[in-house]
Amino acid sequence: MIIIKGLEAFGDYCTLMWRSISVPEKWKEFFRRYLNEISKLGIDSIPLILIVSLFIGCLCTILIKLNMESPLLPRYTVGFSTREIILLEFSSSILCLILSGKIGSNIASEIGTMRVTEQIDALDIMGVNSANYLIMPKVLGLVTIMPFLVIITMATALFGGWAVCFTGILDPDTFIYGIQTDFVQFNVWFALIKSLVFGFVISSISSYYGYTVKGGSVEVGKASTDAVVMSNIIILVSDVILTKLLLM
Repeated sequence: MIIIKGLEAFGDYCTLMWRSISVPEKWKEFFRRYLNEISKLGIDSIPLILIVSLFIGCLCTILIKLNMESPLLPRYTVGFSTREIILLEFSSSILCLILSGKIGSNIASEIGTMRVTEQIDALDIMGVNSANYLIMPKVLGLVTIMPFLVIITMATALFGGWAVCFTGILDPDTFIYGIQTDFVQFNVWFALIKSLVFGFVISSISSYYGYTVKGGSVEVGKASTDAVVMSNIIILVSDVILTKLLLM
């Protein structure tokens, strides 16, 4: 039964996404909503990203330094390891897991509230493609802004790692040298590619759970929780697949 329900839900999800992919009836209105979603979903998340990234960068540097106290390892290994962790995983995967809680619940609750208050039904009665009108600006908005959020995360986390060196745990110049050592440019592109996929996962799955909610306000809250949980699961699965395809 679980497999059948899962396949039915996947079919409904694909159908909804297909409905949302169409030429907007009013480009001016679509572009206005698109910019609004970029601001609401992406730019409003920057303060959270800055705080989390700064302290994660500090913690990575401190923990790596404490666990690499060996005369066989050069001191710049701390900067090298911190850079690899931030570029390959934290800046994309961990960031999106954090943002799925904020952005995913926001999308699911917003669309779910419109569903239970029959606003979506009103759009359908007026002949408006409600899936395209509500979902597509959110998906495109988050996919557009996500790479920029990842770049901000990289810079802030590395800055945090460099800043904590002034507490005396490591020479800042040595940390900078470690960041520059054996730099692989594709690792940055790898993080950006993952951010595009994860942005689509968060926005589309959250929109699906909000759009298909049935009942009242209690069900809207449950749909928001389900959207965050499912987004996190798909992000982790996608992370494994993309890492296997792109790095191995």
